[in-house]
Amino acid sequence: MKEKKLIKGNEAFAMAAINAGCRYYFGYPITPQNEIPEFMSRELAKVGGAFIQAESELGAINMAYGAAAAGGRVLLSSSSPGIALMQEGISLLCSVQLPLVLINVMRGGPGIGSIQPAQADYNQVTKGGGNGDYHCIVYAPNSIQEAMDMIYKGFDVADEYRNPVIIAADGMLGQMMEPVVVPPARAAAEEKDIPLIKPYALTGHKCKRERNAINSVWLKQELLEDYINEYWPKYEKAEKELPEYVTKNLEDAEVVFVAYGSTSRVVLEAMEILARDGIKAGLIRPKTLWPFPKEAFKEIGASTAHVISVELSKGQMMNDVKLAIEGRYPVSLISRVGGMLLDPVEVADRTKTILEVM
Repeated sequence: MKEKKLIKGNEAFAMAAINAGCRYYFGYPITPQNEIPEFMSRELAKVGGAFIQAESELGAINMAYGAAAAGGRVLLSSSSPGIALMQEGISLLCSVQLPLVLINVMRGGPGIGSIQPAQADYNQVTKGGGNGDYHCIVYAPNSIQEAMDMIYKGFDVADEYRNPVIIAADGMLGQMMEPVVVPPARAAAEEKDIPLIKPYALTGHKCKRERNAINSVWLKQELLEDYINEYWPKYEKAEKELPEYVTKNLEDAEVVFVAYGSTSRVVLEAMEILARDGIKAGLIRPKTLWPFPKEAFKEIGASTAHVISVELSKGQMMNDVKLAIEGRYPVSLISRVGGMLLDPVEVADRTKTILEVM
């Protein structure tokens, strides 16, 4: 049996990134993710890495762009309004197809908002706040262990698809402590191997390779159209290969919840409360927010009368739920916003009210 360590979420996130071979971190302090840069500032140099606290989130994302362009494994982290400041850079990274992992420890908004946990960045990370045709691959962990595993895997996915990967955590996961199995440490790629692993990287003339250029400016629109059409199939491939989800008790459920992240843990307790009252409930938990796991909704049984999206936002995920449902069931919302959290009793009581007025 593998040894478990009791560790705080944010520190676990950083540890998983280092063990995945990340050697470059850029960020700027913002609550509730500050333990990530603190951990990186202390630990990254021990494995030969480089930590830079930028002058701003704008500086951080553009520094990360440079390190990714040179072939490094790069981690960025921030929280909601900080991610908002990075949107132009995220669009730029997608346009030039550079991989990195970005952790968003979400807090209440809009604007500066609160420093409490929230999920109101769903549209920001899945639909994109930057300009142009692109997607970010988005994972949504519901435990510290799952977050570590997703971060560890996320670097490989980012490299495979040459695309930013976002880990959509929240303040609750960042600040809580849980026992985890730490993923095994990998050796970082050596400089001499980067031209072979990442032939697009800007590694300098000494590597004796063809000249590389990383370009995001296309003055002739037909050339830009050709370029977008050339890279777009990777997103179609991602929609087929990357969706992940977990289901529970869908076969004979009267009501099916859809919830992700730490909110899904609240829903699991609410389901137990409803079961004691004779109401059978099921759950679909998306582990990827983009691509959204539409196939999961085909598993809903004939006994289901209602689907309820449970989230810490004003129904941002519910729009994707409705698209996946394709009008087969009525869809309702149970939510809190602004950093306010749901509790299992509230979810159960509000579910009963929804079912009574059907």
